[in-house]
Amino acid sequence: MQLLFIADPIASFKIYKDTTFAMMREAQARGHVLWVCEAADLHWRGGNSSTPTLATGGEEAIAAPVTAVCRRIELTGATSGHDWYRVLDQRPLALREVDAVLMRKDPPFDSEYFYATHLLQQAEREGAAVFNSPRALRDHPEKLAILEFPQFITPTLVSRRAAEIKAFYGEHGDVILKPLDGMGGTGIFRLRQQADGSPDPNLNVVIETLTAFGATTVMAQRFVPAIAQGDKRVLIIDGEPVPYCLARIPQGGETRGNLAAGGLGVAQPLSETDWAIARALGPVLAARGLLLVGIDIIGDKLTEINVTSPTCFQEITQQSGCDVAARFISALEAAVTRSRPD
Repeated sequence: MQLLFIADPIASFKIYKDTTFAMMREAQARGHVLWVCEAADLHWRGGNSSTPTLATGGEEAIAAPVTAVCRRIELTGATSGHDWYRVLDQRPLALREVDAVLMRKDPPFDSEYFYATHLLQQAEREGAAVFNSPRALRDHPEKLAILEFPQFITPTLVSRRAAEIKAFYGEHGDVILKPLDGMGGTGIFRLRQQADGSPDPNLNVVIETLTAFGATTVMAQRFVPAIAQGDKRVLIIDGEPVPYCLARIPQGGETRGNLAAGGLGVAQPLSETDWAIARALGPVLAARGLLLVGIDIIGDKLTEINVTSPTCFQEITQQSGCDVAARFISALEAAVTRSRPD
């Protein structure tokens, strides 16, 4: 197969832990051809240069397919440094010319990411097979997607109103506040009552900062003490849970377990609750075109549904022996076969 990875600049990859690299390595080992580009390389051109008439109905309009200047690469086998790949070719490539397009651009999900999903959806209309589905990427914002599954989440509030956030804090006494567009644990605050029952002295300033004085919506959640045992990343591939997760355990008094915030990643088998949540969500999300999903679970509570570029393949594989990349590429091959016309 010809595979096109849309990602951040590959020269910046930390290949010892990068999940997209693990996908590429497994794909190349199976004989698949690797192409890469960045979201900024996507473009489309079309329209009708003449004035439509009743006779033509605008039939003279022409359009070039969604295209990107792509590089065909080959992995060299190097395990460090910047020579882990070589470029074999570079040329404009219509996305419908490859067998699969993998959208692996990292968050944030900003306006440019949003526009890229629309270009990718146009590529789908032209015959491209895109994973994850561009529409599904838009429909599942990673913080808010959990609202569809309230039976699995801790008490949660989504609001920009200071009075509502303060009331939620007053009810629960120990809460997490976070922006809806954050990643890697950035912008997360824990607010708790003092020993004498007085409110957290930073309550007002945190709310003002995160909501920009009521201009920005945030999420508040009751604190889950089980974070001490880790924020578990559970991977779901084509609706099926991977049997091991990565528990990201806070270090040095931190509240956040994110690896980017210094958390320690420990692979471990899924618990019964992990299995139950993943099996409930997996088929639903797969049916919407989400081939790869990373759900986050603290204790027995679902906290996020990550769909943009879920990670942790290498950490889980190295510690458990479960080859996550192999599972993913097998699922991708099957999905591409299903997407082809009979």
